[in-house]
Amino acid sequence: MITLRNVTLRRGSKVLLDGVGASINPGEKIGLVGRNGAGKSSLFALLNGTLHEDGGDFFMPPQWRMAQVAQNMPETAQPATDFVLDGDTRLSQLREQLQNAEQAGDGMAIAQAHADLADAGAHDAPARAQALILGLGFQVAELGNPVNSFSGGWRMRLQLARALMCPSDLLLLDEPTNHLDLDALVWLEAWLKRYEGTLIVISHDREFLDAVTQATLHIDNAQLTRYGGNYSQFEELRAQQIVLQQSAFERQQAKIAHLQKFIDRFKAKATKARQAQSRVKALERMEKIAPVLASADFTFEFQEPANLPNPMLALTDAVFGYRADDGSEKAILRDVNRTVLAGQRIGILGANGQGKSTLVKTIARTLAPLGGKVTEGKGLAIGYFAQQELDVLREGEHPLAHMLRLARECGVDAREQDLRNFLGSFNFSGDMVSQSVGSMSGGEKARLVLAMIVWQRPNLLLLDEPTNHLDLATREALAMALNEFEGTVMLVSHDRALLRAVCDEFWLVGRSQVGPFDGDLDDYQRYLLDESKRLREQARTATEAAAATPATHPVLDAREQRRLEAQARQQMAERARPLKRELESIDQRLELLAQEKAQLEERLMQPLPPADIAECGRRLKTCSEEVERLEEKWLDVSAALEDLAR
Repeated sequence: MITLRNVTLRRGSKVLLDGVGASINPGEKIGLVGRNGAGKSSLFALLNGTLHEDGGDFFMPPQWRMAQVAQNMPETAQPATDFVLDGDTRLSQLREQLQNAEQAGDGMAIAQAHADLADAGAHDAPARAQALILGLGFQVAELGNPVNSFSGGWRMRLQLARALMCPSDLLLLDEPTNHLDLDALVWLEAWLKRYEGTLIVISHDREFLDAVTQATLHIDNAQLTRYGGNYSQFEELRAQQIVLQQSAFERQQAKIAHLQKFIDRFKAKATKARQAQSRVKALERMEKIAPVLASADFTFEFQEPANLPNPMLALTDAVFGYRADDGSEKAILRDVNRTVLAGQRIGILGANGQGKSTLVKTIARTLAPLGGKVTEGKGLAIGYFAQQELDVLREGEHPLAHMLRLARECGVDAREQDLRNFLGSFNFSGDMVSQSVGSMSGGEKARLVLAMIVWQRPNLLLLDEPTNHLDLATREALAMALNEFEGTVMLVSHDRALLRAVCDEFWLVGRSQVGPFDGDLDDYQRYLLDESKRLREQARTATEAAAATPATHPVLDAREQRRLEAQARQQMAERARPLKRELESIDQRLELLAQEKAQLEERLMQPLPPADIAECGRRLKTCSEEVERLEEKWLDVSAALEDLAR
């Protein structure tokens, strides 16, 4: 059992947990929730030993094995299967023992090592590693590819698979769904439900938390409160608690006012002085109930579109895909015949790699159709939120500069004060209007992109994974705004709560086709699991058949094919080289910052003069802010590499 008794935890001079207590039983699955900056990741650091409590008692069984996703980007040419297989640290240790025993010629040790390897599941370990990789969305043909041949998002999936491969009694997952599509997310949920150890997960995905957790730990105002049940049950209990607390506070305030009124009236009268004094003592003894300090929820709304063409657009025998640099075409979707009407709420579903983003990019005019016809309604105004939406922002500029430039591009004569007021409605107020975008968090950047889309008054919204950087409160605000939007919405998202709240019909993208999906999201989850299994079996069968069938093509054709493939790889490598150099530079800087932060935190644990404590705290804050900026930049560059690899 994990126990915290009167634990205090600080980061620099900031108290994150103040005298908290909690217990986590073996095998429990816990959701850790709280506002950004409340201390969730710091509590993880306490659990994994990176931080130590500043007061109180923290206990975790010393024999427990722990696993968590490494946050560093793996740079290795090791095959994907071997990389994930090495996550099983027990197997690695036993193989090393076997090698040492064989070198020493110790027969008894060799026999014992083989027995231990059998007990540890060495016979099926490669198959288990490959099942994890395939479940997270990779193809069978990619199992032997070098890790560094994948883009950033896919390498983080390999880090997740490596953590799942590690035998553990405690599994810590911090936002594990950020790099996953809905098909991989459904698979991960099923895997975590079968996990027998203790799970603690941080996530902003409501349905993911509801599916995998049985209890919730909430961090708020440096306090840690445990609630029985998943996230939805926590919300209900929390709401009831807030109502009761506010009611008790109001009753106590009325009682205090009554006592104070008596004191003020009679404290100067000799005949009533004793009664007045007794009421003063009663006030002093009264344990004050804190008011509910609920900060205002973030809300926004889309402006009424200038017009609503109907139909919005029509796709006739359309072919969607990409044109390569050499002019060749790669069709992904064919014979697309669909009509989009005014006011529709369409959720676009499909397994990973089937063409959802290609469909949205083509409708958004980012890609040109390869064939067929796309007919737009007169006055169609598209608001497009791309997966790499942060690329449209300029890191050296502030939000107001973005809005002024947007107004110029749209030919609108907008007053600066009007734009400031508009940004204020998206929580960009005061100094934030003049803060450089590069210093903002991913959620703040996403809100700025949303503000720029809203300002243009679109009548067709194309949203491709809009929630990747948004917390729960902002996701709920987005759902409310979309429901009140008078235009048409086309939404790609792995956030099922958003899909359920917004969409009333679904399109299914798969097998090179786009058609209606007759069912709800529960039906779609079952479809995804079946489709994932079908694709893996199909790919495995094709690979086995290719290996068993002798080559029938002329040698010249095979050589030419290899030459063309090598040429394509060389072109890809040339375009990717500057991005990889930038990632390496960011990684090196992050490593230096991590070392400096560790030194500062160690120094703060020593008795220091107040001036030194303050200086260390300021430097630690500066390091943390730079780390956050670099991590956001790393995600942007990784996304660009991922786009390049597609």
